[in-house]
Amino acid sequence: MHAERRPDSMPPIDEAAVRAVDRALAALRRGEVVAIENTDGSIGAAVSVESVALDAVQRLKSLTGGTPSLAVTRRRAIVLGLLAEGEDDSPALSGSVVALGCVGGLTADQAHALADPEQRGEVVALPPGLTATLMDAHTRDAAAVDLARLARLLPAAITAAVADANRSAADWAAAHDLLLVRARDVADYRTHVVRTLRRVADARVPLSGAENTRIFAFRPADGGPEHLAIVIGDPDPAQPVLARLHSECFTGDLLGSLRCDCGDQLRGAIAEIARQGSGVLLYLAQEGRGIGLVNKLRAYRIQDQGFDTVDANEILGFEADERVYLPAAEMLRQLGYDSVRLMTNNPEKLRQLARCGIAVVERVAHIFPANGHNEAYLRTKAERSGHMF
Repeated sequence: MHAERRPDSMPPIDEAAVRAVDRALAALRRGEVVAIENTDGSIGAAVSVESVALDAVQRLKSLTGGTPSLAVTRRRAIVLGLLAEGEDDSPALSGSVVALGCVGGLTADQAHALADPEQRGEVVALPPGLTATLMDAHTRDAAAVDLARLARLLPAAITAAVADANRSAADWAAAHDLLLVRARDVADYRTHVVRTLRRVADARVPLSGAENTRIFAFRPADGGPEHLAIVIGDPDPAQPVLARLHSECFTGDLLGSLRCDCGDQLRGAIAEIARQGSGVLLYLAQEGRGIGLVNKLRAYRIQDQGFDTVDANEILGFEADERVYLPAAEMLRQLGYDSVRLMTNNPEKLRQLARCGIAVVERVAHIFPANGHNEAYLRTKAERSGHMF
């Protein structure tokens, strides 16, 4: 789980920086090489492992004159057996990004094998002489992995430093027709984008059992997916509002999947808010605890091999929970609410929402019985994630 940073503690929004990161995300999803400027002015380039073409590594090497390495999360490095749990846990590190390299550089096939979620330390063939180096924040490697994560790809990227850069990063990127992004802008992207959230539409939408309902849509300036606020009744801004933060779940909310309790929580929250008279449900575009639908399906496949939901996310290279709650706090503020009675079993939601400046005056339990398919899932949430059932 990412520690939240209040938007009002940030410097003014650099709209050009937000656009640059957004374009870099689209380029990575297409398998293109992206140029990255480190905070020290040095230049590198990166391409996503998941969408990389066979000739992209050679192109990366030719462009930069550097040796390609693979940047992965610290979680993935632990899964591969390259770092021990608890090793190098200094909070001064970004943490979380490790550069994997070997003499002569990694090939595309080697990078794919190291990032492949089906591969783990006991089965993956490590290249001879492979080294693992934990990287600081705001480096090329940290930015490349974060870009892949933001693009809802596997959090891994092939990177290389420009060996002999005699011109500025902007000039070098332009000469090679590459999009350029600064590492520090990638690190600040989530917070900057939240600050651009704007209410773009609202309408009365009567719901079954909650007919006095209005839905508000909030859109970020980066063109990303909208977050929704489902306001039931007429909550008094002068009083703590009954609230539920619900991360979208296509499989549970729409299809009625029995692997999770998301559908029950969504419909149960709407019913309980209606029963109490008023409240707000924030429907956040953070599928799969923030890893995206495709990666959630990959996690399900891993779970079918006997791993729990936390292990599955970590095998993919993610943290157990990648969600952020700054959007929720910003939406509440724009709706006029600064204190809530929060419907949740998750203590991290209480802490993170408070960090974002929203007062949580009460936790309202939100528990539903197991259905025969999700007992292990609910047990893992309680035992490993601290949920209060």
